[in-house]
Amino acid sequence: MKFTPKGGLTAIAAAALVLTSACAPADSEGSDGAPKASSALADCKPADLPLVKPGTFTIATDDPAYDPWFSDNDPSNGKGFESAVAYAVADKLGFAKSDVTWVKAGFNQAIQPGKKAFDVDINQFSISASRAKAVDFSTPYYSAAQAIITLKGSKYAGATTFADLKDAKLGAQIATTSLDAITDQVKPAAKPLVYDDTSKAAQALQNKQVDAIVADLPTAYYLTAAEIDGGTIVGQFQPTKGKQEQFGLLLSKGSKLTPCASAAVDALAKDGTLDKLKDEWLNQATDVPELK
Repeated sequence: MKFTPKGGLTAIAAAALVLTSACAPADSEGSDGAPKASSALADCKPADLPLVKPGTFTIATDDPAYDPWFSDNDPSNGKGFESAVAYAVADKLGFAKSDVTWVKAGFNQAIQPGKKAFDVDINQFSISASRAKAVDFSTPYYSAAQAIITLKGSKYAGATTFADLKDAKLGAQIATTSLDAITDQVKPAAKPLVYDDTSKAAQALQNKQVDAIVADLPTAYYLTAAEIDGGTIVGQFQPTKGKQEQFGLLLSKGSKLTPCASAAVDALAKDGTLDKLKDEWLNQATDVPELK
């Protein structure tokens, strides 16, 4: 997939992209997979943190890294919402930009149990009870809706309910909330097709190997504006199980760094940084209908 810098995406879809953002409150710790309570940020100094490499804040994400979460497939440039959030978290924890190192970790690889080769991973990880059995999450830095994407002219382009999609062949990235949403909420007659990443799912739609794909709403805007020729967003929806889908930093299960990561995210929410970064990078339209 070709990656477009922020300016290119704005030029392509400026008329269609208007900011919206929603932030549901964090769940309390429990069976729903909610993160543990945060530490006092003043107690989170680089020299005292349990880091993979002393003095270095090692952050992982997938490859490729997609707009609008990252820009130009380069997490280290500080552009894109999640790249900017990652550096803001590092700053709150006392790390200079030069102290941050990026490493690659596939989405499915990262959510598996076991020791990690990174301090935190930022890659649109939805906080869930099932994942929390294997990994830790920080408090959420973003809340997102899911979206159904198809091609203009498709018989499913005008769908207004899940029932309208019953006979559709749907696809999504492996091990994602988007894939769960197909089976748990849309419930098509055919088993969904699974892809290694969103790029492959989008290509399958372009090749008409599937009727529609599911992705989070910001990614859906990018795909339809810059990547899928003739792509259109059918509608958006919220999960029926639990609260609005929320993204958190992912850490090793039981990591002593988790409370400090949460403290940094909480501080960014409190001082308005998260809202500012949403305004800058996650320009979303408000005219996408809700599917039920």
